Amino acid sequence: MSDVAFSRASLSEAELPPYPGIGLEAITLVADASVAQAALADLLAAKVIGFDTESKPTFLKGEVSTGPHLVQLATDRHTWLFPIVRGRSVAELKAVLESPDLLKVGFGLGNDHSALKSRLDIEVRNVLDLGEILRGPAHRGTVGAKVAVAHFFGQKLQKSKKIGTSNWSAARLNERQVLYAANDAHVALQVYYAWQASRRAALPA
Repeated sequence: MSDVAFSRASLSEAELPPYPGIGLEAITLVADASVAQAALADLLAAKVIGFDTESKPTFLKGEVSTGPHLVQLATDRHTWLFPIVRGRSVAELKAVLESPDLLKVGFGLGNDHSALKSRLDIEVRNVLDLGEILRGPAHRGTVGAKVAVAHFFGQKLQKSKKIGTSNWSAARLNERQVLYAANDAHVALQVYYAWQASRRAALPA
């Protein structure tokens, strides 16, 4: 089964236990070259990783986004957060995102491609947008992470709009921002695994 039948309306009415998510102990902010090298080694050792970005929101008419301001990449056990800081090298981030052998999975990745290319000259390769691939008859648009988590895990992914629209370009992210951003990437990877398992289960014996 690949099509997600859970709709946004049914999700809002459902009483589901919370999705636990990844904890702070498994999240690292990539703040210097040595951490970037550790992240590169960990990420390139995987076959598939979760991928997402965050940008400081724009509120004024005609205002142009300067994002992404944060790129999140997750393995099964760890999530790495790459702040985009002027003057800091993005070589390791570029190596991961441009690798043709490493699959990157996430939700709603359309704008991420163009933003990364225009701002950082990173051409993302080998990427799968779960929001598109999981679309079923119940969805006119793409499937979001909250709907996918309800469908595959029977749990509710808590996503604060206040945190989602906070200042991602801040020099220091707070704990809630770190958890929000890390889980966006990590949950995509978990949904990918569940989707793959459902496809295998649907094959004839």
